[in-house]
Amino acid sequence: MKLIKDIESIYFEAKPLIEKRWQEFVELGKNGNEYELFSELCFCVLTANWSAKGGIKAQQEIGVEGFVKLNIDELEYSLRKVGHRFPKARAQYIVSNRWIIGTIRHLFVLPYYQIREFLVKNIKGIGWKEASHFLRNVGYGEVAILDKHIMRLMLTNELIKSIPKGWTKNRYLDYEKRLKNALENHFNEPIGKLDLYLWYLVKKSVDK
Repeated sequence: MKLIKDIESIYFEAKPLIEKRWQEFVELGKNGNEYELFSELCFCVLTANWSAKGGIKAQQEIGVEGFVKLNIDELEYSLRKVGHRFPKARAQYIVSNRWIIGTIRHLFVLPYYQIREFLVKNIKGIGWKEASHFLRNVGYGEVAILDKHIMRLMLTNELIKSIPKGWTKNRYLDYEKRLKNALENHFNEPIGKLDLYLWYLVKKSVDK
């Protein structure tokens, strides 16, 4: 498959950067406090229909405590400042989701698929892709982040016939399984980490 060859062509070049980023994810999942974990959840809310680079900028602007303590107007102002496409709606989501602070780490006793489903059902602004993004960013390797860049790679490599306009649970799990089956055994790496190689392949950078 062309995709495997493409990843192999950048694998050793990208590996040091990706291993460093992966350890940061694992460290956050193991030792991050509730505010830090909530900040990462907010990052995933903010990147939906925007960008990872933008989400990182927003995290830096707002700060870990800002996600917890700023009011809606202050959050909206900060998001406008960094150029978010939906500052008002995302500020509302962040404030609405604060009820989960103090609960996030307790979720980690559950299997990843139960945590993901819980987040999709209960957190505003979090769908299957965003919940997967959060779990990967706290060290869960079992999940694929099926964003538009990954979808295009899957389409080009005939792993899927079309790019969906929205996600159902069954469709997300089906596409995730296809990507896992195509790549995990060959590289002996979990799909969550391989996502960073796919991202490097597209963007020539390792964001998160």
